[in-house]
Amino acid sequence: MIHIVAESHIPYLHGVLEPWAHVTYAPVIDAATAHDADVLLVRTRTHCDAALLAGSRVRFIGTATIGTDHIDMDYCRLHDITVANAPGCNAPAVAQWVLAAIGQWMRRHDEADAHRLTLGVVGVGHVGSIVARWARQVGFNVLLNDPPRASHSPGQAGAFIPLAQLATQSHIITFHTPLTMNGPYATWHLCNEHLLSAAAHCRLIVNAARGGIAIDPMLAQWHGDVAIDCWENEPRLNIDLLKKALVATPHIAGYSAQGKARATAMLLQALNTHFGWQVPLPVIDAPTAGAAHVTLDGIMASYDIMADTEALKAEPTRFETMRNTYHLRNEVSD
Repeated sequence: MIHIVAESHIPYLHGVLEPWAHVTYAPVIDAATAHDADVLLVRTRTHCDAALLAGSRVRFIGTATIGTDHIDMDYCRLHDITVANAPGCNAPAVAQWVLAAIGQWMRRHDEADAHRLTLGVVGVGHVGSIVARWARQVGFNVLLNDPPRASHSPGQAGAFIPLAQLATQSHIITFHTPLTMNGPYATWHLCNEHLLSAAAHCRLIVNAARGGIAIDPMLAQWHGDVAIDCWENEPRLNIDLLKKALVATPHIAGYSAQGKARATAMLLQALNTHFGWQVPLPVIDAPTAGAAHVTLDGIMASYDIMADTEALKAEPTRFETMRNTYHLRNEVSD
């Protein structure tokens, strides 16, 4: 029988696969745990590389996340390991977090009129496209930066502007890129001293994308406000940045019930396709809030982002525990 080792904190998974495989649930997956597994089901905390996989019989890795930067894709290709992820699974939840953070910032500074503000969106994929659409509905002037998309879609190139131009023209900048370490579109430390210097008139920077996109110590010294969900060196936070941040949460921006169910369903569907199974997919009874909630007031009413901020600021050493035991919220939709 196929042996699956799954992170125990993946929601909606327990008890589903047992008719099809032998399943071991582990709070942490290490080389010893992975050694006899045929399948690993992971989140971003499990780094799937040679240190974990060498000598194992793993042939399939499913990650309940949008990204795959925690997986050595070259190693997996070389060793014939299939990798499945869950692109876009939590995009509405992250957009909800971003607009809730911006709404709190506007409330703090008595900024009642979004029409007077320009929002720069860096990365216009699953999450960034929703953020941009909702922001326009709210009334923001929206600028877009996405060099890979501009390059691959010449007909849409006019919709995008260079990052330096976006930095100089935006009151708010929000990042929604994957984390890539090299290549022409590398995003590691994209929010660096050059961007922060160019953003002289920017008043709020938002990172709900990936830790490592921003240089956290520099961000802690920046003149404006910060809303941050993704940190360098998680779960060890930069305390200066934590103290500075208007909004600070433990990497839970995408943690909605619907998003988690979507991610697990995408993993199960990938397993069904790979092994010819017919595992039933999870269904969430709780409905998403409808279009009436895609207003700043509606989004802030749907999610109390400051409660999560106060909890993390009070006990930053509980970052991982807060993340693993987070009460999944309901997302909004348009």
